[in-house]
Amino acid sequence: NPEKTEVLVVQSRNNFLSSSVDNLRIGNSEYLSTSLVAKSLGVLFDGYLTFEEHINKIVQSCNVHLRNLRVIGSKLDFSLKKQLVHCLVFSKLDYCNGLLYGLPDYQLKKLQKVQNSCVRFLYGYKVLGNFDSVTPYLKQAHFLPIRYRIEYKLASTVFKCLNNIAPTYLKDCIRVKCQPKKVLRTDEDYFLLEMPNAPRLNRTDRALTFCGPAIWNKLPYNLRTCHSISEFKKGLKTHLFSLAFDQ
Repeated sequence: NPEKTEVLVVQSRNNFLSSSVDNLRIGNSEYLSTSLVAKSLGVLFDGYLTFEEHINKIVQSCNVHLRNLRVIGSKLDFSLKKQLVHCLVFSKLDYCNGLLYGLPDYQLKKLQKVQNSCVRFLYGYKVLGNFDSVTPYLKQAHFLPIRYRIEYKLASTVFKCLNNIAPTYLKDCIRVKCQPKKVLRTDEDYFLLEMPNAPRLNRTDRALTFCGPAIWNKLPYNLRTCHSISEFKKGLKTHLFSLAFDQ
């Protein structure tokens, strides 16, 4: 369907020999013009995979919900406020957030500001002023910061791949580290993943093939040996929570 089909040319900013594709024809269909941003499964992809448009769209949508919540915030108790924040705001922050792994800090700070606004809404501006630190209240509300929420999603995906819960196209990206014939003490950990060679192109290390093993191998041994997904998620959140606030 030409009316619903979008064509996106993905390239690197350092590619000075990039070809300019203005339109594309598939079969006997009409010529399709290329787009600067294409939408797939609710995610906005740009030609350089910076996800800047996607993040800006998330921030805009979350701020609309927060403005509406502030109107009725004085009539809600803390538990109901927290439920609404999870339902209306955090659901957007966590949707496909694994794609945001490896983005620069200035991009993730936009999402972190949204989460900070949620904390200010929960506790009220009389308790938490505009210039007060949000970190203690993030810890009190038991909210993982944005960067750790991304790692939580990726680590959970790797666990599902290893336990045959994830789809096949994801399981093919993860490989268990092969053990040598002569096993040393350092090789007795059978729950490590094989790390691929360093990619030649920038942003390739954000793929699940590279970032998945990197995050998984850093987890404690007792987490990597969990058998149930519920036990793993509970222990993973506790581990990431300690990294975020107890350092």
